[in-house]
Amino acid sequence: MYRHGFKKLIDLVLSILALPLFAITYLIIGIIIKLEDGGPIFYSGERLGKSGKIYKMYKFRSMKTNAPDIRNQDGTTFNGKDDPRVTKLGRFIRETSIDEIPQILNILKGDMSIIGPRPSLPDMLIQYTPEEMPKLEVKPGITGYCQAYYRNSMSGREKRLKDAWYANNMSFWLDIKIFFRTIVTVLRREGLYTNIDEAIKFNQKEKVIPQEQCINEENIVY
Repeated sequence: MYRHGFKKLIDLVLSILALPLFAITYLIIGIIIKLEDGGPIFYSGERLGKSGKIYKMYKFRSMKTNAPDIRNQDGTTFNGKDDPRVTKLGRFIRETSIDEIPQILNILKGDMSIIGPRPSLPDMLIQYTPEEMPKLEVKPGITGYCQAYYRNSMSGREKRLKDAWYANNMSFWLDIKIFFRTIVTVLRREGLYTNIDEAIKFNQKEKVIPQEQCINEENIVY
């Protein structure tokens, strides 16, 4: 009952209640982003959703415009403390997870849940093994089991295996534990960064994030 109905209702109600939070942060963060470099407020990147459906995930932009796409050895996205691609404001909103707030819109669109596995990049699907596939049987979340307990301290495969475990064992009480553990993890700023020594440029070359991937394509006014 929880998996197929009550969870969706909770997502809808809480995301509607969170809209004022989104509006406030949009005004404050949006103004600062515009003052800092004049670029777009939002970044939207393609991600793997439930059943492998590709959707656009929204974030407040934390990187400089046209920043190169740098990956870890396993192909997952790289997060470094002194990453030169990240703006001054971007570093702050990443460390506090404020950059994730626009995903409230993804929940309202039905692409995401509050609690669920963090979504993978579409080109990572080729790496999924059969035991990892259950991850795609549930909607991705703003936060999830790995995000709450491990964040960036594990490899992509380890995360997918734990996400698959979550998908097979999802329950109301597990989601409650993940929710409150996420608060602790964010406040303590645990597991924020991946190991810079393991980062490489995907396919041995830089890939530029196209300007047109910004959320303005979705007709949302800056």
